Amino acid sequence: MRRMLWRSVSLTLAAAACLAASPPAMPFQQAPAPAGPSAPVSSKVWIGRNAEYEAFLRTVEITRTEGFKKGVTGKTKHAFFKPGGLAAEGALRTARPGFYDGFFESHQSEPAAYRLDRLLELDMVPPAVERQYNGEAVSLQIFIGNTRDLRDITVQKLHAPDPTRWNYELHRAYMFDDLVANIDDNATNLMFDPQWNLIKIDCSRCFTNMLVQPFEIGTKLSQIDRPFFDRVKALDKATVAREIGDLVEGGAVDALFARRNAIIKAFEKLAMQKGASQVFVP
Repeated sequence: MRRMLWRSVSLTLAAAACLAASPPAMPFQQAPAPAGPSAPVSSKVWIGRNAEYEAFLRTVEITRTEGFKKGVTGKTKHAFFKPGGLAAEGALRTARPGFYDGFFESHQSEPAAYRLDRLLELDMVPPAVERQYNGEAVSLQIFIGNTRDLRDITVQKLHAPDPTRWNYELHRAYMFDDLVANIDDNATNLMFDPQWNLIKIDCSRCFTNMLVQPFEIGTKLSQIDRPFFDRVKALDKATVAREIGDLVEGGAVDALFARRNAIIKAFEKLAMQKGASQVFVP
């Protein structure tokens, strides 16, 4: 069983720090998404080819590794692959399930986040698998290039061409973070490609038994699109357990559904207070 190290005060501080790291999403507005033959190319190369990328990651030859320059712990390495495959680089995580600097981390949380992302049809978490490397169990995730993280976007004062779509994706990402109890969400873990698609990385501290939700509903998260809300509400525990049960510690699936139920209840209460059309958007 995974043991919780944090006390209530620590939980509050961790959640507050997480909220401070990422700006709140703004209310939705109706506006068309950018399109046309000259639109930038998406970095989400895995969409529609998930099985191919998963098989590739399980067998690709890793020629060397080195440390990342920012945004990740020492338990994560930048992996370089033998040329000629579906991808040239990846993120290799070696954190065996356990406590590091007071936080529970696990390399297995990366493929768990990817599998849950697939169940929810979110398409934000890049393919990640568990495999062996140098005789130990690790996770390997494709490295997504040609992106800017949220911190750089904020520092450089860049603005998405479609604020509606930007907010739409941030709301989904924040609800996903609440669902998996991502206390380590920060501006370097939210990446945007040339089309301003949001890509989520580094979920190593997710899927604990904690019930904390980093983005409080009604404060930092006050709207969500109805299709995604319905998919979260319809999550089936047996299906989730089958998909990620072998990757998370005992009790983590139960905690995920406790958080899910709290999220649904909070949104439905907010809809009664403000009106469904103000909370749930198409």
